Amino acid sequence: MRAIRPRPGGGAHTLLLLRHGQSAANSEDSFSGWLDVPLSDRGRREAARAGELMAEQALIPDVVHTSVLTRAIHTADIALATIGHPWLPTRRSWRLNERHYGALQGRSRTAVRAEFGDESYALWRRSYEHAPPPLPEDDPSSARHDRRYAGVPVRELPMTEALADVYRRVVPYWQDAIAADLHAGRVVLVVAHGNSLRALCMHLDGLTPREVETLNIPTGVPLHYELDHGYQPHVRGGTYLDPASAAAGIAEVLAQGTRRAPERDSA
Repeated sequence: MRAIRPRPGGGAHTLLLLRHGQSAANSEDSFSGWLDVPLSDRGRREAARAGELMAEQALIPDVVHTSVLTRAIHTADIALATIGHPWLPTRRSWRLNERHYGALQGRSRTAVRAEFGDESYALWRRSYEHAPPPLPEDDPSSARHDRRYAGVPVRELPMTEALADVYRRVVPYWQDAIAADLHAGRVVLVVAHGNSLRALCMHLDGLTPREVETLNIPTGVPLHYELDHGYQPHVRGGTYLDPASAAAGIAEVLAQGTRRAPERDSA
Protein backbone atom coordinates (compact mmCIF):
# COMPACT_ATOMS: atom_id res chain seq x y z
CA MET A 1 0.00 0.00 0.00
CA ARG A 2 1.49 3.31 -1.13
CA ALA A 3 1.45 6.15 1.40
CA ILE A 4 0.06 9.45 0.11
CA ARG A 5 1.79 12.59 1.29
CA PRO A 6 -0.13 15.86 1.62
CA ARG A 7 0.24 18.34 -1.25
CA PRO A 8 2.10 21.54 -0.40
CA GLY A 9 0.02 24.66 -1.06
CA GLY A 10 -3.10 24.69 -3.22
CA GLY A 11 -6.71 24.30 -2.17
CA ALA A 12 -8.74 21.63 -0.45
CA HIS A 13 -9.39 18.20 -1.90
CA THR A 14 -12.93 17.62 -3.18
CA LEU A 15 -14.47 14.18 -2.75
CA LEU A 16 -18.00 13.07 -3.66
CA LEU A 17 -19.45 9.81 -2.36
CA LEU A 18 -22.58 8.34 -3.93
CA ARG A 19 -24.40 5.19 -2.95
CA HIS A 20 -26.02 3.61 -6.01
CA GLY A 21 -29.66 4.39 -6.71
CA GLN A 22 -32.32 2.12 -5.26
CA SER A 23 -31.82 -1.44 -6.49
CA ALA A 24 -34.37 -4.18 -7.04
CA ALA A 25 -33.09 -5.76 -3.80
CA ASN A 26 -33.58 -2.48 -1.89
CA SER A 27 -37.11 -2.29 -3.25
CA GLU A 28 -37.82 -5.88 -2.18
CA ASP A 29 -36.05 -5.38 1.20
CA SER A 30 -33.65 -8.27 0.63
CA PHE A 31 -29.93 -8.77 1.24
CA SER A 32 -28.03 -8.29 -2.03
CA GLY A 33 -24.35 -8.18 -1.07
CA TRP A 34 -22.26 -9.36 -4.03
CA LEU A 35 -25.31 -10.52 -6.02
CA ASP A 36 -25.55 -8.45 -9.20
CA VAL A 37 -29.03 -6.94 -8.93
CA PRO A 38 -30.24 -4.15 -11.26
CA LEU A 39 -31.44 -0.66 -10.43
CA SER A 40 -35.16 -0.15 -9.97
CA ASP A 41 -37.00 2.55 -11.92
CA ARG A 42 -36.71 4.74 -8.85
CA GLY A 43 -33.00 3.96 -8.68
CA ARG A 44 -32.48 5.21 -12.22
CA ARG A 45 -34.33 8.42 -11.36
CA GLU A 46 -32.17 8.82 -8.24
CA ALA A 47 -29.01 8.41 -10.32
CA ALA A 48 -30.15 11.11 -12.74
CA ARG A 49 -31.06 13.40 -9.85
CA ALA A 50 -27.59 12.84 -8.34
CA GLY A 51 -26.08 14.14 -11.57
CA GLU A 52 -28.39 17.15 -11.52
CA LEU A 53 -27.39 17.95 -7.93
CA MET A 54 -23.68 17.83 -8.74
CA ALA A 55 -24.19 20.07 -11.78
CA GLU A 56 -26.39 22.54 -9.85
CA GLN A 57 -23.71 22.92 -7.18
CA ALA A 58 -20.82 23.05 -9.69
CA LEU A 59 -19.27 19.89 -8.29
CA ILE A 60 -18.23 18.21 -11.52
CA PRO A 61 -15.89 15.24 -11.05
CA ASP A 62 -12.69 14.74 -13.01
CA VAL A 63 -12.48 11.01 -12.35
CA VAL A 64 -14.81 8.28 -11.10
CA HIS A 65 -14.30 5.13 -9.04
CA THR A 66 -16.95 2.40 -8.84
CA SER A 67 -17.33 -1.16 -7.63
CA VAL A 68 -17.63 -3.94 -10.21
CA LEU A 69 -21.33 -4.47 -9.42
CA THR A 70 -23.80 -3.38 -12.09
CA ARG A 71 -25.98 -1.21 -9.84
CA ALA A 72 -23.00 1.04 -9.02
CA ILE A 73 -21.76 1.07 -12.62
CA HIS A 74 -25.17 2.01 -14.01
CA THR A 75 -25.64 4.71 -11.36
CA ALA A 76 -22.32 6.28 -12.35
CA ASP A 77 -23.19 6.04 -16.06
CA ILE A 78 -26.59 7.71 -15.59
CA ALA A 79 -25.21 10.47 -13.34
CA LEU A 80 -22.37 11.25 -15.75
CA ALA A 81 -24.72 11.27 -18.75
CA THR A 82 -26.95 13.72 -16.87
CA ILE A 83 -23.97 15.98 -16.23
CA GLY A 84 -22.99 15.68 -19.88
CA HIS A 85 -19.66 14.00 -19.06
CA PRO A 86 -20.15 10.32 -19.99
CA TRP A 87 -16.53 10.17 -21.14
CA LEU A 88 -14.93 10.77 -17.73
CA PRO A 89 -12.18 8.27 -16.86
CA THR A 90 -13.53 5.54 -14.60
CA ARG A 91 -11.75 2.92 -12.54
CA ARG A 92 -13.56 -0.11 -11.10
CA SER A 93 -12.51 -2.30 -8.20
CA TRP A 94 -14.00 -5.23 -6.31
CA ARG A 95 -12.65 -3.53 -3.18
CA LEU A 96 -15.55 -1.06 -3.44
CA ASN A 97 -18.15 -3.86 -3.61
CA GLU A 98 -20.96 -4.09 -1.11
CA ARG A 99 -20.37 -6.16 2.00
CA HIS A 100 -20.68 -9.90 1.29
CA TYR A 101 -23.70 -11.14 3.25
CA GLY A 102 -22.83 -14.83 2.93
CA ALA A 103 -25.75 -17.24 3.15
CA LEU A 104 -28.16 -14.33 3.66
CA GLN A 105 -27.69 -13.03 0.11
CA GLY A 106 -30.92 -13.02 -1.86
CA ARG A 107 -33.05 -13.54 1.25
CA SER A 108 -35.70 -11.18 2.58
CA ARG A 109 -34.49 -9.17 5.57
CA THR A 110 -37.84 -9.65 7.26
CA ALA A 111 -37.72 -13.41 6.75
CA VAL A 112 -34.16 -13.59 8.14
CA ARG A 113 -35.23 -11.57 11.17
CA ALA A 114 -38.25 -13.83 11.75
CA GLU A 115 -36.18 -17.03 11.44
CA PHE A 116 -33.12 -16.08 13.51
CA GLY A 117 -34.48 -13.43 15.88
CA ASP A 118 -33.84 -9.76 16.46
CA GLU A 119 -30.46 -10.18 18.19
CA SER A 120 -28.80 -12.22 15.44
CA TYR A 121 -30.37 -10.03 12.76
CA ALA A 122 -29.03 -6.86 14.41
CA LEU A 123 -25.54 -8.34 14.85
CA TRP A 124 -25.33 -9.54 11.25
CA ARG A 125 -26.70 -6.34 9.79
CA ARG A 126 -25.21 -3.53 11.90
CA SER A 127 -22.35 -4.75 14.10
CA TYR A 128 -18.74 -4.04 13.15
CA GLU A 129 -17.21 -7.45 13.92
CA HIS A 130 -19.95 -10.05 13.37
CA ALA A 131 -20.31 -11.72 9.96
CA PRO A 132 -23.38 -13.67 8.77
CA PRO A 133 -23.14 -17.44 8.10
CA PRO A 134 -20.87 -18.03 5.09
CA LEU A 135 -21.98 -18.94 1.61
CA PRO A 136 -21.49 -22.68 0.96
CA GLU A 137 -18.27 -23.44 -0.95
CA ASP A 138 -20.18 -24.97 -3.87
CA ASP A 139 -22.78 -22.20 -4.19
CA PRO A 140 -23.13 -21.22 -7.86
CA SER A 141 -23.38 -17.53 -6.91
CA SER A 142 -19.88 -17.55 -5.41
CA ALA A 143 -17.52 -14.92 -6.80
CA ARG A 144 -15.10 -17.76 -7.52
CA HIS A 145 -17.27 -18.62 -10.53
CA ASP A 146 -17.54 -15.04 -11.83
CA ARG A 147 -15.20 -13.79 -14.58
CA ARG A 148 -15.01 -10.28 -13.16
CA TYR A 149 -12.99 -11.64 -10.22
CA ALA A 150 -10.65 -13.80 -12.30
CA GLY A 151 -7.65 -11.63 -11.40
CA VAL A 152 -8.35 -11.62 -7.65
CA PRO A 153 -6.54 -14.26 -5.55
CA VAL A 154 -9.07 -16.84 -4.36
CA ARG A 155 -8.03 -16.30 -0.74
CA GLU A 156 -9.21 -12.67 -1.02
CA LEU A 157 -12.68 -13.52 -2.32
CA PRO A 158 -15.01 -13.60 0.69
CA MET A 159 -17.74 -16.11 1.44
CA THR A 160 -19.09 -13.74 4.11
CA GLU A 161 -17.93 -10.46 5.65
CA ALA A 162 -18.28 -8.29 8.72
CA LEU A 163 -18.04 -4.54 8.26
CA ALA A 164 -14.52 -4.83 9.70
CA ASP A 165 -13.58 -6.99 6.70
CA VAL A 166 -14.99 -4.39 4.32
CA TYR A 167 -12.94 -1.71 6.07
CA ARG A 168 -9.78 -3.76 5.62
CA ARG A 169 -10.30 -4.04 1.86
CA VAL A 170 -11.55 -0.48 1.25
CA VAL A 171 -8.76 1.43 3.04
CA PRO A 172 -5.94 0.11 0.80
CA TYR A 173 -7.95 1.18 -2.25
CA TRP A 174 -8.42 4.61 -0.70
CA GLN A 175 -4.65 4.94 -0.27
CA ASP A 176 -3.59 3.54 -3.62
CA ALA A 177 -6.28 4.93 -5.94
CA ILE A 178 -8.72 7.48 -4.51
CA ALA A 179 -6.28 9.52 -2.42
CA ALA A 180 -3.79 9.39 -5.30
CA ASP A 181 -6.33 11.10 -7.56
CA LEU A 182 -7.09 13.69 -4.89
CA HIS A 183 -3.37 14.26 -4.47
CA ALA A 184 -3.16 15.03 -8.20
CA GLY A 185 -5.74 17.78 -7.75
CA ARG A 186 -8.71 15.91 -9.23
CA VAL A 187 -12.32 16.15 -8.05
CA VAL A 188 -13.16 12.51 -7.28
CA LEU A 189 -16.54 10.77 -7.41
CA VAL A 190 -16.85 7.36 -5.73
CA VAL A 191 -19.99 5.39 -6.62
CA ALA A 192 -20.31 2.38 -4.37
CA HIS A 193 -22.56 0.78 -1.75
CA GLY A 194 -23.96 1.31 1.72
CA ASN A 195 -21.30 -0.66 3.57
CA SER A 196 -18.25 0.12 1.45
CA LEU A 197 -19.10 3.81 1.84
CA ARG A 198 -19.67 3.38 5.58
CA ALA A 199 -16.19 1.88 5.78
CA LEU A 200 -14.72 4.79 3.84
CA CYS A 201 -16.55 7.33 6.02
CA MET A 202 -15.26 5.50 9.09
CA HIS A 203 -11.72 6.05 7.82
CA LEU A 204 -12.25 9.68 6.78
CA ASP A 205 -14.11 10.74 9.93
CA GLY A 206 -12.16 8.64 12.42
CA LEU A 207 -15.29 6.85 13.62
CA THR A 208 -15.15 4.20 16.32
CA PRO A 209 -16.75 0.78 15.71
CA ARG A 210 -19.67 1.87 17.91
CA GLU A 211 -20.11 5.10 15.96
CA VAL A 212 -20.04 3.42 12.55
CA GLU A 213 -22.71 0.95 13.66
CA THR A 214 -25.18 3.85 13.73
CA LEU A 215 -24.09 5.36 10.41
CA ASN A 216 -26.56 4.95 7.54
CA ILE A 217 -26.03 5.97 3.91
CA PRO A 218 -29.10 6.73 1.73
CA THR A 219 -29.35 5.69 -1.91
CA GLY A 220 -28.81 8.20 -4.68
CA VAL A 221 -27.82 11.36 -2.75
CA PRO A 222 -24.26 12.68 -3.24
CA LEU A 223 -22.25 13.25 -0.06
CA HIS A 224 -19.69 16.05 -0.39
CA TYR A 225 -16.41 16.12 1.54
CA GLU A 226 -13.89 18.93 1.49
CA LEU A 227 -10.61 17.55 2.83
CA ASP A 228 -7.62 19.52 4.07
CA HIS A 229 -4.03 18.91 2.97
CA GLY A 230 -3.79 16.01 5.42
CA TYR A 231 -6.98 14.44 4.02
CA GLN A 232 -9.01 15.34 7.10
CA PRO A 233 -12.62 16.54 6.56
CA HIS A 234 -13.36 20.22 7.13
CA VAL A 235 -16.85 19.04 8.16
CA ARG A 236 -16.96 15.69 9.95
CA GLY A 237 -19.48 13.50 8.17
CA GLY A 238 -19.50 15.63 5.03
CA THR A 239 -22.54 17.43 3.61
CA TYR A 240 -25.35 15.89 1.55
CA LEU A 241 -26.22 17.87 -1.58
CA ASP A 242 -29.92 17.31 -0.82
CA PRO A 243 -30.29 17.09 2.98
CA ALA A 244 -34.05 16.48 2.92
CA SER A 245 -33.80 13.55 0.50
CA ALA A 246 -30.87 12.18 2.47
CA ALA A 247 -32.86 12.27 5.72
CA ALA A 248 -35.78 10.46 4.09
CA GLY A 249 -33.41 7.86 2.63
CA ILE A 250 -31.73 7.28 5.98
CA ALA A 251 -35.15 6.73 7.56
CA GLU A 252 -35.82 4.07 4.92
CA VAL A 253 -32.53 2.32 5.72
CA LEU A 254 -33.41 2.29 9.41
CA ALA A 255 -36.79 0.71 8.62
CA GLN A 256 -35.34 -2.16 6.58
CA GLY A 257 -36.29 -5.57 7.87
CA THR A 258 -39.57 -4.42 9.40
CA ARG A 259 -41.90 -5.56 6.63
CA ARG A 260 -44.29 -8.37 7.42
CA ALA A 261 -42.53 -11.68 6.77
CA PRO A 262 -44.04 -13.83 4.00
CA GLU A 263 -45.88 -16.97 5.15
CA ARG A 264 -43.76 -20.11 4.96
CA ASP A 265 -44.88 -22.94 2.70
CA SER A 266 -46.11 -25.69 5.03
CA ALA A 267 -45.67 -28.41 2.41
